[in-house]
Amino acid sequence: MAVSSISTVSHAAGTYPSANTMSPRVEQAAKGRALEEDTASTDDPKTTSASEESSSAEAGPKRADGTPMAPDEIRLLDQLKQNDREVRQHEMAHQTVGGAYAGGASYEYEVGPDGKRYAVAGEVPIDYGPVPNDPQATIEKMQTVIAAAMAPADPSPKDHQVAAQARQYLLEAKLEASMQRSEMEQARSNGAEATSSADESAANEQPSEEQAA
Repeated sequence: MAVSSISTVSHAAGTYPSANTMSPRVEQAAKGRALEEDTASTDDPKTTSASEESSSAEAGPKRADGTPMAPDEIRLLDQLKQNDREVRQHEMAHQTVGGAYAGGASYEYEVGPDGKRYAVAGEVPIDYGPVPNDPQATIEKMQTVIAAAMAPADPSPKDHQVAAQARQYLLEAKLEASMQRSEMEQARSNGAEATSSADESAANEQPSEEQAA
């Protein structure tokens, strides 16, 4: 006698679709529509442009009151910053090379659109007078002064004027030093001649004394 087996289908809990669950085809279509809406929103040039402009305005330079600067103000601010760097580098070159003969730098400022001060001009006092009664010291000093005046990459008319005056003092000091050397050499020469004459006189007088004795 054949025995046949009867199989039963068991549905585990949760295997049946609920009333709110969409079929795979419907769910795929819904995802496609959502993706199209997101893409359309992202590709909208008006929305993108407005967002970029807003972000750029927030990240850009601001006025003293915190509001974004206009393009002209941004260009002015960039120019002021560049001038400030150049002015300070110029005066620093004078101070570094001038050493003990250079004083502290002083600056003229302009207030930028951001409310900060930027140097637009500057100066460094420098002692370029000759050293009294010491031409050699004057020579050394004027050489330093000339180097300090011409130290910046773009010397100003005032820098050239100081250097020209220092060169004049340098020339005068060299002439004075040369004259002093000539006088010293002449004095040594005269002293040597006097010593030689005295020695000759002493030598000539010695035989006479012996003869008289």
